[in-house]
Amino acid sequence: MSRKLIRPTDAEDAAITAAALSDPDAQPLTDEQLSKVRPMRSRGRPAGSGTKVQVTMRFDEEVLNAFKSEGDGWQTRMNRALRQWLQEHRRA
Repeated sequence: MSRKLIRPTDAEDAAITAAALSDPDAQPLTDEQLSKVRPMRSRGRPAGSGTKVQVTMRFDEEVLNAFKSEGDGWQTRMNRALRQWLQEHRRA
């Protein structure tokens, strides 16, 4: 099913524009402001360090929930805890 685009009349468009311009929190950007706008460098996740290896592991639900309960960065915190354990238990 195709949809038909209904464009506003010139009077409706003028009324919409006037209403938008009357909002002090939504003023159009000036030419100077527009000239400073830069596109985002990239989208999505930031690039990794290149030193990590992806694996599939199974953890006790209690352990996983404890790390996740502190919010974003749980994988980094878990990696830090494992690294600390390794330093404390590695044989010289």
